Amino acid sequence: MTTAPTVPSTVPTAVPATVPTAPTTTFPPVGGAPVPEDPRADLAVRAAELVRDAVLGDLARRVVADCGADVGLVGVPDPAVAGPEAAGPRAEGMVLRHWAGTRADLLHGLAVPAGTGLGGRALAERAPNWVPDYRAATTISHHYDAAVTAEDLYAMLTVPLLHHGAVHGVVYASLRAVVPFGDVRIGAVTRLAEAATRALAGAAAWCGGPAADRVPRRTGPPTAPVPLTPREHEVLRWAATGRTNPEIAARLGLTRNTVTGYLKSAMHKLGVRNRTELALTAREFGLLD
Repeated sequence: MTTAPTVPSTVPTAVPATVPTAPTTTFPPVGGAPVPEDPRADLAVRAAELVRDAVLGDLARRVVADCGADVGLVGVPDPAVAGPEAAGPRAEGMVLRHWAGTRADLLHGLAVPAGTGLGGRALAERAPNWVPDYRAATTISHHYDAAVTAEDLYAMLTVPLLHHGAVHGVVYASLRAVVPFGDVRIGAVTRLAEAATRALAGAAAWCGGPAADRVPRRTGPPTAPVPLTPREHEVLRWAATGRTNPEIAARLGLTRNTVTGYLKSAMHKLGVRNRTELALTAREFGLLD
């Protein structure tokens, strides 16, 4: 009878001199160079992504709630969406990632190359654009008439989110009526776009984005105007990671109303109005480091 060779139960502890030691690394599943583990960098990137999504989602909702629009949309730049050559060298397109007030889903996830439609025009020109009747407009392309008609939209305003020459996206304010956009509504949407852009630039700075996207850093974090209690601080830190109130309540053994109360108290102390502003201000005060 043939027996299998015996496998040693231990592995030699000596390391050959020709094999150098190296820091712990994470290897991609197929090919590519080893990527050093950096949990803090990953966390910063994830936090920035959460803030970006929260800011843009809140922007779409506030266009409807605060500016009297029927539909709010936000397009996010996407290098995979190429614009036509006529749009110029900065012809990167975008995808509509955030929306509020829609009835159909034809605009959800819609790819918009630079220079096409009203939003693509705002993206290419780096300037606001508006039309009282999208369907009858002769100054824009009509690539998206089917989606616009499905939503029963007519008047439309688009404002790019600009910071130091970089475009972070385009916000749309649309109405289901043929009306001109007055200075009051244009100004309101523009101010929302500017506030969102500042928040996005701050998020880019946290994860070490390009210098053009960064906001000035202080030499040290300022002190919060009114100190938070330990429980308020704890709830705030979980909220800043994107957890919902029910999730925070379950994790900390609290009721949902108690979590809501702590968050409202923290917002009042830091002088902010919503969870997005709370996360931004808390990081500015060094409460999330």
